[in-house]
Amino acid sequence: MSRVCQLTGKKVITGNNVSHSKRRTRRKFYPNLQTKKFFIPEEDKWITLKVSGAAIRNINKNGIAACIKEAKAKGYM
Repeated sequence: MSRVCQLTGKKVITGNNVSHSKRRTRRKFYPNLQTKKFFIPEEDKWITLKVSGAAIRNINKNGIAACIKEAKAKGYM
């Protein structure tokens, strides 16, 4: 599966490893993705999402229904 958050759209980005001698080699920065189950009370069902740590904090703050609505509006879901 791809390493992309289903709610925020965060994905792998690339950058450099920089050694002490300033030699640069390419590397990847991976998002903090977790597979979580969420209960949606409006639909009375559970869904499983691959979400980042930032998305989990947004869900705790705003609620799962609002986060899903916003992700669909942005085209992430």
